[in-house]
Amino acid sequence: MSIKRLHANKRMSQVVIHDKFVFLAGQVAEDVQGDIEKQTKETLASIERLLGETGTDKTRILSATIYLKNIDKDFERMNSIWDAWLPEGVTPARSTVEANMCEPELLIEITIIASLP
Repeated sequence: MSIKRLHANKRMSQVVIHDKFVFLAGQVAEDVQGDIEKQTKETLASIERLLGETGTDKTRILSATIYLKNIDKDFERMNSIWDAWLPEGVTPARSTVEANMCEPELLIEITIIASLP
């Protein structure tokens, strides 16, 4: 089976496609000055765009790992955006953890595994 990499550089690929699976690198907001709601919306938009480039969509997400800078403060607020974004009946396996971020302004990062149609 071949492996296809999209938006790759020396260090990483934003997307890796293998067999019928799509693996997204951790996605973050472009505007790191926004609050958790804004950063979550931007991150989910990036995920949706990348999945679309591969020919799949958010209804085919198998697994999501969500990293929050401050889980006590932002978990419920992030979930309100997540719940509105994801159609009912297609909830993936999911983990949410608190983590140090690579940039101090980042509040959220999400990694995704999805299937192709």
